[in-house]
Amino acid sequence: MTNAATHHPTDETLAGYAAGTLDEARRLVVSMHVARCAACDLQVARYEAVGGALLELATAVPLRSDALENALRQIGDDTVPPGASSERDPLDRYELGPWRWVGPGVHQRSVSVPEADGIKVFMLKAAPGTKLPHHKHIGYEWTCVLEGAFEHQFGRFGPGDFDEADETMEHKPTVCEGVPCICIVALQGGIRLQSRLGRLLQPLIRL
Repeated sequence: MTNAATHHPTDETLAGYAAGTLDEARRLVVSMHVARCAACDLQVARYEAVGGALLELATAVPLRSDALENALRQIGDDTVPPGASSERDPLDRYELGPWRWVGPGVHQRSVSVPEADGIKVFMLKAAPGTKLPHHKHIGYEWTCVLEGAFEHQFGRFGPGDFDEADETMEHKPTVCEGVPCICIVALQGGIRLQSRLGRLLQPLIRL
């Protein structure tokens, strides 16, 4: 785990992650950043501590008879020995599909997060120098860079960086020179290509 990342989730996003209120898709992408960013890992621990203190002050209520069984079932493969959480890749519990061509220099692979509310998770790999289409978002697009880097009008995003976009933003990313850029993305509702050519090609784009 390093502090090399310069772009991080918002405090609201980290608080939601710590509280367990994010959907599985966004939680996975945030966890990929937190696993690579000591600062955000510490901030999550602080939010969790605050949440624990608030629980201690809350009025106790009776639990259902099967509460413990349900909790253990939901934890499942997420159980990690104390002190080992930073050593585990959050992707380990998911199946990854084969890389598939989606455009010049660009490949995509699926991640086995169940789709819900129009949200899907996938990995994207783009060759150095690739200019991705100018696009805007129908919903949100949360991205964590795993390898390589890309840049757009909001800055340069390298390994560990987190890019949190919504329907108010437009992007025209370019992959930086050097090595291919590999990202994991949680995308809601797809994208709309903005150029004239992009609009013509929109029916062929799966993102």
